[in-house]
Amino acid sequence: MKILIIGSGGRENVLAWKIKQSLKCSKLFVAPGNAGTAAICQNIDLDIYDFKKVKEILIQLSIGMIIIGPEAPLVGGLHDYLISIEELSDIIIVGPKKEAAKLEGSKEFAKKFMLKNNIPTAKYRSFTKENIEEGYDYIENNPSPYVLKADGLASGKGVLIVNDKNEAKRELKEMLLNSKFGEASKMVVIEEFLSGAELSCFIFTDGKNYVTLPFAKDYKKIGENDKGLNTGGMGAVSPVSFVTKKFERKIHDRIIKPSMKGILEGKLEYKGFIFIGLIKVGENPYVIEYNVRMGDPEAEVVIPRIKTDLVDLFLTIKNNSLSNFELEIDKRAVATVMAVSGGYPEKYKKGYRISGLNDKSDSIYFHAGTKIDSDGEVITSGGRVIAVTSYGNNHYEAISKSYVEINKIKFKDINYRKDIGFDL
Repeated sequence: MKILIIGSGGRENVLAWKIKQSLKCSKLFVAPGNAGTAAICQNIDLDIYDFKKVKEILIQLSIGMIIIGPEAPLVGGLHDYLISIEELSDIIIVGPKKEAAKLEGSKEFAKKFMLKNNIPTAKYRSFTKENIEEGYDYIENNPSPYVLKADGLASGKGVLIVNDKNEAKRELKEMLLNSKFGEASKMVVIEEFLSGAELSCFIFTDGKNYVTLPFAKDYKKIGENDKGLNTGGMGAVSPVSFVTKKFERKIHDRIIKPSMKGILEGKLEYKGFIFIGLIKVGENPYVIEYNVRMGDPEAEVVIPRIKTDLVDLFLTIKNNSLSNFELEIDKRAVATVMAVSGGYPEKYKKGYRISGLNDKSDSIYFHAGTKIDSDGEVITSGGRVIAVTSYGNNHYEAISKSYVEINKIKFKDINYRKDIGFDL
């Protein structure tokens, strides 16, 4: 079977790395891909938001399966568009339809979904420019810190945690009246602040049945000890040491099962990954957010722990066999550390040549923001550049290996956190 992965980040590189190992994959393509995917499969220069072009490539290459990596094409309705094409009636699509993708595409939609299905989450209210004065009153009458979330997609940057009441009001004004996050902040959700340890839960579903993937913990802040601005993720570890059997059962009973029940009862057509961002408050799990695809950099530690053929898992969508499917999970710990461009997550420069990638290593380099220049050299092309992933008998061993290896990578203004896993 010929398979196409949509996307260009670390998530797509690790998916390509895993799918490439499957005997059921005869030819693998990634669009548009990066320097890491180019080394193991064929990249296609394609605008993934031009759905007509995506359709043409699928037909031209006789693609049998497409995995939609990033959230924006899913929220935009790529799945819905492709299944409307007669020539693609038999294609397997990994990723939900547009209405189901609103679980990530709209914070308000997700909050209403959780309330309807009695899924534990922070208390909230939503505001638009029409009722911004009510938003000011809400801030005035509730304790800090204040969590302000742009309702729509904002590339992981649409969440602000503000301690000062007046600053929270200014930020609300910036978001609603001055379009701080563009169209994404036409509506703003203001949430109760929850304090606790965050973790990521992943399931794969055919819309009715599901299997649970390994839990992971990622580190979003740019600075050590979780200080500074939010990023797309500076590193991750799996498993999560504080997820006991008892706590895992609470996650299944209070969050996963009612989420699946809500998807079924709401007639949300969902075939693919569900990423549930959780926070452990005391001994209880609460949902921070839903994502409708694999996380990044969580994928770089979760996928390497899956021993099972990933294509076999995806094929259950077609043959309705997920209810009897069992995943084999590697018991070793996996850690990843992300090398980023200097200045990220704010302004940074691209186009710096990267060295040290050919040194022999037991670790795996998953490219996130790289490309190949006209001289055939690998250069930086994004804020997050390369994730270095390692196995270990425990977290400490896996993390230590990744730090040894990341020191071999060189490019101008390279930056990375020195304390991934510090809290474990």
